Amino acid sequence: MQTLLEVILPVFLVIGFGYVAVWRGLFPVSGVDGVLRFAQSFAVPCLLFQAIANLDLEASFDARLLFSFYSGAAICFALGTFGARLFFKRDWEDCVAIGFCCLFSNSVLLGLPISERAYGADHLTGNYMIIAIHSPFCYGLGITVMEFVRNRGQSGGVFARSVTRAMFHNPLVIGIMAGFAVNFTGLPIPAVVDDALSLIVRAALPAALFALGGVLIQYKPEGDMKAIAMVCCIALIAHPAIVWVMGSALSVPTDLFRAGVLTAAMAPGFNAYIFANMYGRSRRVAASSVLIATASSILTVWVWLTVLG
Repeated sequence: MQTLLEVILPVFLVIGFGYVAVWRGLFPVSGVDGVLRFAQSFAVPCLLFQAIANLDLEASFDARLLFSFYSGAAICFALGTFGARLFFKRDWEDCVAIGFCCLFSNSVLLGLPISERAYGADHLTGNYMIIAIHSPFCYGLGITVMEFVRNRGQSGGVFARSVTRAMFHNPLVIGIMAGFAVNFTGLPIPAVVDDALSLIVRAALPAALFALGGVLIQYKPEGDMKAIAMVCCIALIAHPAIVWVMGSALSVPTDLFRAGVLTAAMAPGFNAYIFANMYGRSRRVAASSVLIATASSILTVWVWLTVLG
C-alpha cells in the first residue's frame, strides 16, 4: 500500500495543483486551455515519438501476451460504448468517447512505475511490449469507430477519407508514426535534437496532469456518476479479469502474464480526456473518470497485486 501511495499520490498532487490554481483564481481558465493544447498537440506527441523511436521492437515479442491484452481492451471498448448507449441513452459520438475511456489504460504514468516497484526493473519486458503499440492501437480503433459513427450513411469513400484525414491531422498519431518510421529505418536522431526532445518530454506529463486538474473545475460529475462508475468498473475490474482468463488459457509466461494483467488494471490514462476533448464529446465523463478511477486504483491495484502474488 505504501508503494502505491508513493507512486499515485504525486499524480494527485499535480492534478490538485491545477485544480486549486484555477479554483482560487491563481491561474486563468484560458491558461489551462493553452497548457492542454501544448500537452495534447506538442509535448505528448514528442513523448510518444521519442519513446517509440528508441524502443527495441525486435526484443522477444510474445503474441499471446499482446492478443490477451488487446483483445481484452477491444472488448472493454465495446462494453463501454454499447453500455453507454443501452443504459444511459447517450449519442453514439458520446458513447465512443466513453468507450475510449474503458479502452486506454494508463500504461506509462502508472503501469511502468507500479510494475517496477512490484517486480523489479528487470521484469518490464511485457510492459514495453504493450506500450510499443498501445497508442497506435487505441487511437486507431477509437478514431476509426468515431469517424464511422460521425459519417454513418455516407459512402465508403467518404468514410475512408474522413478516417484518413482524422488520423493524419492528429498530432498524437503523427508523433507515433514518425517514431515508428525512425525506428524501422534506423535513422539516427542527432544528439542536440534528442536533448531538445527530452526537455520537452519532461514537461509533457506534468503539463497534462496540471491541465486535467484545471479542467475538472469546468466539468463536474453531476448527472454522470453512473456512467463514470461504469467506466471505473470496466477499466479496473473487467479488463484485467479478461486478460487473466485469456492469458491463463494461452499459457502466457509468468512475467509477461503479470505485466499484462497489471497494466490492464491501471486507471484510464490522460489520453482518455485528450480523445474526448479532441471530438468535444463526453469531456465531463472522461475527466472525472480519469480522476476517480485513479483514486480507486489505490485499492483495486493492491487487490490485483495480491492475487498475482
